[in-house]
Amino acid sequence: MVKLTVKIVSMQDADKFNKLCSKFDCDMDLQSGKYYVDAKSIMGIFSLDLSKPLILNADTDDEAKVKETFADFVGEE
Repeated sequence: MVKLTVKIVSMQDADKFNKLCSKFDCDMDLQSGKYYVDAKSIMGIFSLDLSKPLILNADTDDEAKVKETFADFVGEE
């Protein structure tokens, strides 16, 4: 399991983020507080408060690939 703090600031960012998540074969969830949504669901992403940092939970052991893929979205940890 790879956990990464990410920041999505615009609708274009959300769309790009969603498309990147869809390229992975593993489960990917976004967490905002106590809420979890499927990161491969654009509607799920928009249901979260995007003004706050989000936690990406990727069910994979390839931490390097996840960090490289989402480098543009990495927020403050």
